[in-house]
Amino acid sequence: MESPEAAVSFACTSCGAELTYQPGTTTLACQYCGAENEIPEIDESVEELDFLAYLTEAATKEEELVGHFVKCDSCGASCTLEPNITASDCPYCSTPLVMEHAHDETVIKPKSLLPFKLSQDQALAEFKEWVGKRWFAPNDLKKASLNFDHFKGVYIPYWTFDTDTYSSYTGQRGDHYYETQHYTTTENGKSVTKTRQVRKTRWRFVRGHVSKAFDDILIVASESLPKKCIEKLEPWDLDNLVPFEKSYLSGFISERYQIELGDGFERAKDIADAEIRRLVRRDIGGDEQRISRVNTRHDDITFKHLLLPVFVCAYRFKDQLYRFLVNGRTGEVQGERPWSWIKITGLVLGLLAVVGIVALIATRQTVLR
Repeated sequence: MESPEAAVSFACTSCGAELTYQPGTTTLACQYCGAENEIPEIDESVEELDFLAYLTEAATKEEELVGHFVKCDSCGASCTLEPNITASDCPYCSTPLVMEHAHDETVIKPKSLLPFKLSQDQALAEFKEWVGKRWFAPNDLKKASLNFDHFKGVYIPYWTFDTDTYSSYTGQRGDHYYETQHYTTTENGKSVTKTRQVRKTRWRFVRGHVSKAFDDILIVASESLPKKCIEKLEPWDLDNLVPFEKSYLSGFISERYQIELGDGFERAKDIADAEIRRLVRRDIGGDEQRISRVNTRHDDITFKHLLLPVFVCAYRFKDQLYRFLVNGRTGEVQGERPWSWIKITGLVLGLLAVVGIVALIATRQTVLR
C-alpha cells in the first residue's frame, strides 16, 4: 500500500520549485526556471481487475493507496489539494473548505487515466465562447468566466466494467394481420355500405435467450456534478488511457470516488439491461413485443478505476449554484445556466412594441383606403 501524501507534488531538479504537469505533453515543467522533466513511461498494460474476487477477498495492498483528502461539508466531495494551500474553495460548489477536516483515506488505486490535453487557457477560451452564445445569461456570468479562481482542472473518478451476460426471457410476440370490416355511412343524403381494412394483432407466447459481452461500461463515480452535464461530455477517447502515474496529477485536483465499487456495478447493470432488452425484442421479432421476464447472469466481471480530466467552474448567482464543465481532452462544454429575466423581459417588450407598430401601420393603411 502506498504511503499517504498531502498532495501530489514534484520538486524541480534545477531550482527546487514545484513542477506541474503540462497538458498535452509528457513533461513536468517549472514555472520559475523553465526546466522540464520527462514523465517516465510505464511499460505496462492497463489491467482489468476481477470484480467478484475484489469484493469477496481482502484487497491486495498493491491495489490500494492512501490519499490525503479534504471533504466539502456542503456537497460531500472529497478532493486533494495542491501543496502549501492553506485556504481554498470546493471546485464543485465554491463552498470554503475547512482544512482542519483533511484526513487520510484508503481507496482503490486508479489503474489508468486520461491526462489533460487542453491547457487552462485553451479550456477557458472554449468556455468563454460557450458563455458568449448564451444570449439570455446575466452579464455577471460572463464577467465570472474571466476569473481563474472559478475555473479549476479536476480529475473526475470513474469506474468501467466488462461483463459477459446470458439472459433468458419469456414474453409475447405480436404479428399484425388485417380484416375486412363493413360499415355504413351517409353520402349525398343516402346511406351507403363500404369496407375498410382493420389492423389487428395476433399474440403468441415466446421464450428464448440472448447473450452479450459488454466492454467498458462507463460509470461516473462522483455525485457532486450534474449528471446530465457530466454524461454529455462523452465520448471519451479511452483508447488513449495511460497507466496511472502521479506525475500527471501535479498541478490539478483529484476527487475521491463517492460511488463505491459495488454500487457502481449496480448502475452498470442498469445500463446493460437497457441494451439486453433491446436484444430481447429483436430476438422475439414480429411487429410488436411484450417482455414478461428477463433473468440475466453476469460472468467474467472485471473493472477498472480511472480518472478523467474535466475543467470545472462553480459559480453562484443570486444564491443559486451553477456548474460548468469542459472536457479536458476535447473542449466540449456543458453546464447549467442562469437566465437574465431583465434581458428576456426587454426582448418580450421589444417584440410587443414591434407588433404594435405593425398593427398601427396596418390600421392606418386600412383607414386611408
